[in-house]
Amino acid sequence: MKFRPLHDRVVVQRMESEQKTAGGIIIPDTAKEKPMEGKVIAAGSGARDETGKVQPLDVKTNDVILFGKWSGTEVKIDGEEYLIMKESDIMGVIE
Repeated sequence: MKFRPLHDRVVVQRMESEQKTAGGIIIPDTAKEKPMEGKVIAAGSGARDETGKVQPLDVKTNDVILFGKWSGTEVKIDGEEYLIMKESDIMGVIE
């Protein structure tokens, strides 16, 4: 991918959710909710504070994260769908 996010933005690729319920019922695509879990594909250098110093991001490339249901802006880069969001939209890193 030839895209570099600026400042405190990150590029996230959604992770596919299970297509079956715990009881074995298959969920059709039209009824599935979009997953709120993703993988960081690229991260910016960080936001600037009041003094102009860059504060590095807490997330890095390949981190698996949780984010809000309505977070980010959907974009297509090289035919793949990604989300671009601010680091503040990320709830946490799954370890």
